[in-house]
Amino acid sequence: MNITLPDGSHLELADGASGHDAAAAIGPGLAKAALAIKVGGEIRDLARPLADGEAIEIVTRKSGDDYVWVMRHSAAHVLAEAVLNLFPGTKFGFGPPIDDGFYYDFELPRPITEDDFPAIEKEMRRIIKTRPAFERSVMSMDDARAYFGERDDPYKVDQIDELESHGESEVSLYRQQDFVDLCRGPHLRDAGQIGAVKLLSVAGAYWRGDEKNTQLTRLYATAFPTTAELDEHLERLEVARARDHRRVGKDLGLFSFDDAAPGMPFFLPKGMVMLNLIQDALRQELDALDYEEIRTPTILSDHLWHESGHYQHYKDNMYFTDVDGQGFAVKPMNCPGAVLVYRSTRHSYRDLPIRFAEFGHVHRHELSGALHGLFRVRAFTQDDAHVFCRPDQIRDEVRAVLELVDRFYGRFGFDEVSLWLSTRPEKASGAQEVWDQAEEALRNALGDREYGIKEGDGAFYGPKIDFQVTDTMGRSWQLGTVQLDFFMPERFDISYITADDEEARPVMIHRAITGSLERFLGILIEDSGGDFPFWLAPVQLRVLPVADRHADHGQKVVERLRSAGLRAELDERGESVGRRIREGELAKLPYLGIVGDREIEDDAVSLRARGGRDDGAIPLADLVERLTAEATA
Repeated sequence: MNITLPDGSHLELADGASGHDAAAAIGPGLAKAALAIKVGGEIRDLARPLADGEAIEIVTRKSGDDYVWVMRHSAAHVLAEAVLNLFPGTKFGFGPPIDDGFYYDFELPRPITEDDFPAIEKEMRRIIKTRPAFERSVMSMDDARAYFGERDDPYKVDQIDELESHGESEVSLYRQQDFVDLCRGPHLRDAGQIGAVKLLSVAGAYWRGDEKNTQLTRLYATAFPTTAELDEHLERLEVARARDHRRVGKDLGLFSFDDAAPGMPFFLPKGMVMLNLIQDALRQELDALDYEEIRTPTILSDHLWHESGHYQHYKDNMYFTDVDGQGFAVKPMNCPGAVLVYRSTRHSYRDLPIRFAEFGHVHRHELSGALHGLFRVRAFTQDDAHVFCRPDQIRDEVRAVLELVDRFYGRFGFDEVSLWLSTRPEKASGAQEVWDQAEEALRNALGDREYGIKEGDGAFYGPKIDFQVTDTMGRSWQLGTVQLDFFMPERFDISYITADDEEARPVMIHRAITGSLERFLGILIEDSGGDFPFWLAPVQLRVLPVADRHADHGQKVVERLRSAGLRAELDERGESVGRRIREGELAKLPYLGIVGDREIEDDAVSLRARGGRDDGAIPLADLVERLTAEATA
């Protein structure tokens, strides 16, 4: 058989040859360095046989992310073996590699805490040092079910049942020493090829993510090729922990959570200042683009959600209630309400495009184990908009959204933006030809911009373009989206009158720039560590009178700044100036203004900038002019 190599050349091998055979045929050095093989984008074990015509790439330690992915997958099995050795009777769930590491879910004979981490890590290093081989075998469904049933491992039996229900007739198992796991692979040849490992955290995780199932213990860990790379990663994690928006948000008095409303944030006055500033920045952009702002009800009839298709696709994430014997639902999305606004009036082709914007407060039922600060909540505000347009207007409307994203993200310092086109999902509504038309329309709108493809990741009603930004720590965040929808206008039977006085169906474009205001704020907090730009800071300057006799001048300064539209406050507590300066620095205020005898005499303020820079005494009139200019820069 013939195999195609990365440079396009062909390699002739005997029928049934493996990946290791292919590496050996290329050269003894590569055979020694080979760790896995990549076949058509899929990473496989070297021992698996190849097929005629396949394109291959040998994975070695120099293969970057491919090597790291296989190594972390193998490290997850070593973690499982170590836990079993230390905690006999453990049962095993899933253990996949993930971004920056891996995890494994366990049902344990006793709870594990971080105090157990050193012992588990020591056992992992012992196993790695002994270099046990990862050996792959294949079993029929019945044999595998019996094997794991005898071992009293119900989660593996459940996985086998699920695979069989999807048409699988056999499964693969991997063994290292006495530990055997149900797994597709691939894995390294032996555990000795695993680099430096580290346990990171422990959490609860429901089996298959369903809160009705058993809650397992999830151990998060990571592995890197070298100790130096691991140390660099751990240092980055420490920086991330220091910037955790939950901690910083609490310290700065921006938001809080309460058991009275799990997963639903309470925004404090300073947090509301920031949310309103973000909203105002968006409204400025929307006004310039001729959007009209609307507001739709929070609770809408069950019938509407059946009509829109959300009930069929999204009911498990919705909240329902009963009013006067009629079923209602709390809206998880704003789009059906926007359709009703459009449908309330007849429209001509001359009216289109119609752009409705809504800062809609929506509620979605997220599993309690998935809740995470402002990043995953049950109540949030979408900066939503729905554009109703003619088919010939799609390209210009989507391009206008792309340009809006460029401007708006740039204002917050997000200059690295990647675009992703998501195509038809498995459970999609509408005909294939309509989806093909919608996907092609988005490709045309993207033009020569660079973008990636997420196959099958579109919304149930249409394809979409998602926007990801990279923060100052190199992390990627999913923010806004623009989605093309031929489906909902048909479901709601909305139309416009053409130039020929006939009815035609508009196209609906869903778009959000921040995704949600809450999540966007959380990302801003972590990106900046709370050192917000001057225009966005909830308090821009705090005035510190040196003594009680200076308080009146301090109040005068605050009032003068506030009358100029600046956000200033007075700290006239009896604490020492040094302590109040230190507390102002911890509060990450852009400026502190100290006023004493000399400042009263000169009608001035001694200005101290964030970071400890001393700008000296500045006349009050000059200070107002300077800060006003900075706020509008």
